[in-house]
Amino acid sequence: MTMPVRAALYLRVSTGRQAENDLSIPDQRRQAKGYCASRGWEIVAEYVEPGLSATDDRRPEFQRMIDAATTKPPAFDVILVHSFSRFFRDQFQLEFYVRRLAKAGVRLVSITQELGDDPMSNMIRQIMALFDEYQSKENGKHTLRAMKENARQGFWNGALPPIGYRIVEASEQRGHRTKKTLEIDPVQAETVRLIFRLAREGNGSSGPMGVKSIATHLNASGIRTRDGGRWGVDAVHKVLTRTSYIGRHRFNTKFWKTRERKAETEIVEMAVPAIVDAEEFEAVQMLLKSRSPAMIAPRIVSGPTLLTGICFCAACGGAMTLRTGKSGRYRYYTCCTKARQGETGCPGRTVPMEKLDNLVAEYIEQRLLQPKRLERLLSHVLDRRTERAERRKSHIAELRKRATEADAKLKRLYDAIENGVADLSDPLLKDRIGELMATRDQARLDAERAEEAIDRAGPTITPQTLKTFARTARKRMRTDGGGYRRDHLRAFAQRVEVDQKELRIIGSKSVLLRTLVAAESAKTAGFGVPSSVPKWRARRDSNSCPLDS
Repeated sequence: MTMPVRAALYLRVSTGRQAENDLSIPDQRRQAKGYCASRGWEIVAEYVEPGLSATDDRRPEFQRMIDAATTKPPAFDVILVHSFSRFFRDQFQLEFYVRRLAKAGVRLVSITQELGDDPMSNMIRQIMALFDEYQSKENGKHTLRAMKENARQGFWNGALPPIGYRIVEASEQRGHRTKKTLEIDPVQAETVRLIFRLAREGNGSSGPMGVKSIATHLNASGIRTRDGGRWGVDAVHKVLTRTSYIGRHRFNTKFWKTRERKAETEIVEMAVPAIVDAEEFEAVQMLLKSRSPAMIAPRIVSGPTLLTGICFCAACGGAMTLRTGKSGRYRYYTCCTKARQGETGCPGRTVPMEKLDNLVAEYIEQRLLQPKRLERLLSHVLDRRTERAERRKSHIAELRKRATEADAKLKRLYDAIENGVADLSDPLLKDRIGELMATRDQARLDAERAEEAIDRAGPTITPQTLKTFARTARKRMRTDGGGYRRDHLRAFAQRVEVDQKELRIIGSKSVLLRTLVAAESAKTAGFGVPSSVPKWRARRDSNSCPLDS
């Protein structure tokens, strides 16, 4: 007695929407069963792949089917598909797997494209596969074009949004599809703001924190990621470098298969609500660059010379490096270009180290560390600090309201259960209670963290505060031996430019304010090598100082 042909059905649709709506798979199954019945084949297995592309072999059911077909003996004799495009839309891959199956004694058969095993049939199958591959690429190109235009118009294309945002339905509807947009998630957005605050200001007892320190701080504080996991260096770095948080979400940045970056001309910016200020974002980017070993050598951070890494030649922009004479008895700052190439390369100055150190330190003491001068420099920053505190208070009120609403909904559910209106064994009810409890607890936790952030911001800065700070800072900059405390000086000056006739000192208002708040709070200011963004030099000559010949 002849054994019937054993067949395995492979059913696939390309998108999740097709799988959810059950558009194609039932029809493929119906036609496959009719085909097998008409030939007396026995269906021994069925492999269903909902919502996966056929451009590669990264498909769980597909791999399970191939494993079953290539074992000895194979689990079936034929793999039946509706068309060869259901199996693969890549000509090379299709031929590879057809030949692999043939070695195991298993044939690939299409319901709508019946072919034999002769050379002519093999050539026709290869031509069909080429057309399928071309059609797949064309469809992908048109789909991507539509998605890019969708993003340009401010609509979300359906991926998981960045942390701090949630997907909502837009008021606009086109055809049977409702457009989606992003809005700020008030709970998760506070975590994003905290990460930027830690990167720029620290936690109140330190200076700006690095990516690893931020991840450690978040995990130690019990702050989890959106899915409840622990924070890692990569996740924190993505938050700090994502332009989405200043209202510019970048779409189509990478090839989805290789993860290689695309050209800037292919990237589309989508407008989204901003979570942090552009100024704060740029300041954090400069801080990240300033800590990168690729940008600044470790010796600049830990070396003993007072102005190493912050002193530059005004003529060519090159660094002023240390040179010695008379077996080290004399030490000078000199332009590195001039030192290598002579005056033909750059006519920059060579200045005795002690003289330049004294000029910088004395100028900061006599001009910057004066209460009136500090008040003028920091007036705008202090105003922004007050505005941010008010914004945080408003955010805390929103979080408290969110927690109260969730608590009220829970109470109504409990009342419904007690009155017999709702059944506690209903799994949907349990899920809803868990969701509301998580929302309430997270909102309360975020509100408490936001209140702690206001407390950590430090006391109100008054004229007396500025006077006391200036007097104390002048004392602390000097060491007992007559030199200068390097870290203290760098809290006020982050770049020194040496010209032929003048010296320009450049600093950062945010670093100066952080130092002031830390001193007023009687905490140790986290001095390091801050950003060299020119912020408190109001005009070219405001901090210029004559350089003696």
